[in-house]
Amino acid sequence: MTITADLGGRVAIVTGASSGLGRHFCSVLSGNGAQVVAAARRIDRLEHLVADGAAARAVECDVTNDGDVGALVAAAVELGGPHIVVNAAGFGDEGDALEVSVDEFRRTLDVDLTATFAVSQAAAKEMGSGGAIINIASILGLGASWPVKQAAYCAAKGGVINLTRQLGAEWAGRDIRVNAIAPGWFPSEITEEMFENEKSLAWIRRNTPMRRPGRLDELDGALLLLATSTFITGQVLAVDGGWSAR
Repeated sequence: MTITADLGGRVAIVTGASSGLGRHFCSVLSGNGAQVVAAARRIDRLEHLVADGAAARAVECDVTNDGDVGALVAAAVELGGPHIVVNAAGFGDEGDALEVSVDEFRRTLDVDLTATFAVSQAAAKEMGSGGAIINIASILGLGASWPVKQAAYCAAKGGVINLTRQLGAEWAGRDIRVNAIAPGWFPSEITEEMFENEKSLAWIRRNTPMRRPGRLDELDGALLLLATSTFITGQVLAVDGGWSAR
């Protein structure tokens, strides 16, 4: 089923746009009429998005760099926005919590949590008539990832979830709606190794009530709902085949 929305006249920023969920979100938003500013460190991949019509502009951006974030938002302002922000940049390595270095832990929080705040804040300052910020959290922010060992990623995504609630409440008076999508198991660079391992896939199927991982298009409805709804804020929508309901 194809889900559509009218995003004509709106400018959207998508971070983490070079692959996976972020790349897919660029296609969905542009396909529904938005001008998309695609941001990531791998500019060559972003230029392919522009060539394919999935983005209006490509901006090379390290979301942990304040100057890059400022330039990203400025690019959206030049197009008349931003009206929509999708914080999809993400990072997370598996590792025993007894072995992960503090620097590695900080790096994950910098990319997944601090940068989400930095991009949201910079964009919100330019949303004069309101807008929608959609943070990409994770079901691993709703509970432990065990037996997968990802303490830093779980901590970061848990922070994204409560940051979403706080900003949603704090900026509601400015008509800036801040919500989050918490995806379950979907194909992406982060999950690539798991999806290539039949034992891991069997574990996902066994523990997901719908008995399968998700398809990228199954995130479209949540994305477009949160991009267009005018009375939803501070909420976290799990799209996980029932994983978090167990």
